[in-house]
Amino acid sequence: MMDRTDRHFRYFMRQITRHTLLYTEMVTAPAILRGDRPKLLDFSPIEKPLVLQVGGDNPQDLAECARIAEDWNYDEINLNVGCPSSRVQSGNFGACLMAEPERVARAVEAMQNATALPVTVKHRIGIDERDRYEDMEDFVRTIAATGCRYFTVHARKAWLQGLDPKQNRTIPPLRYEDVHRIKRAYPELLIEINGGFVTLEQAESQLQHVDAVMIGRAAYDRPYLFAEADARFYGETAPAPSRHAVAEAMLPYIETWNQRGLKPHPITRHMLQLFAGQPGSRAWKRHITETACKAGAGPEVIADALALVPFTAFPTASATTHVA
Repeated sequence: MMDRTDRHFRYFMRQITRHTLLYTEMVTAPAILRGDRPKLLDFSPIEKPLVLQVGGDNPQDLAECARIAEDWNYDEINLNVGCPSSRVQSGNFGACLMAEPERVARAVEAMQNATALPVTVKHRIGIDERDRYEDMEDFVRTIAATGCRYFTVHARKAWLQGLDPKQNRTIPPLRYEDVHRIKRAYPELLIEINGGFVTLEQAESQLQHVDAVMIGRAAYDRPYLFAEADARFYGETAPAPSRHAVAEAMLPYIETWNQRGLKPHPITRHMLQLFAGQPGSRAWKRHITETACKAGAGPEVIADALALVPFTAFPTASATTHVA
């Protein structure tokens, strides 16, 4: 998620879930090739397993990005063919490439030839009037012919004109059955579904039909939703941390970056929803928002905010996790 899943958010999420696969923001191939790579690509080892998501349409450039991703020790590289923003379209990448499956196939093949990392594709069920199931199947079949085996499918079509990215996440109807159908048609492929999931219960129910579930906005709006994920999906037996423990685990990280000249705000802005739906959440957010940008601010911003929130342990096994 652009402006969301940066390294600070990912480090924060790793205090909640140690096993869930995390993604970077989408980084364009030109930015990787000609930009500040450490700023764009560096991450903390704790963030792994971690996927680098890239955008582009030039096979040679994307192949070089794949080599760089392997050198940087990412676990996977993902080609985004699902973002519908006009800025992305102007660079001829993202969802508009669904109209050119052969071009995507050439890019994916070049990436696979350049790295031993898994190369995966994230796409929509369709774009504009090209939104029949048969159109999506043709796209997947064409890409799969390169040897690509992992597809993340956003179960909404994208309107490339007339809707902005936010509207494209809500207005086109969800068509989960189309994603289930592609899995039935190609059982040898790993099919991950994305779109509209806000609870782990919803995600778990999808595993009857597909291989994996991607949760996007809900992970940012209710990050503690994932406190149950390691036990539910990965067999983790250690108890999940409380919200207070998650916040306290961030204090040394904030201090480290503070000593490097970074104010707390770029980190703490990702923590505002940690207590979403809990008593004291409003006071927590207000204190952080008002103090994290001030001169001299440090990890005490979080320590002081914690004093405003009543302690609650991790929910018992009989409780369920819900997102409003």
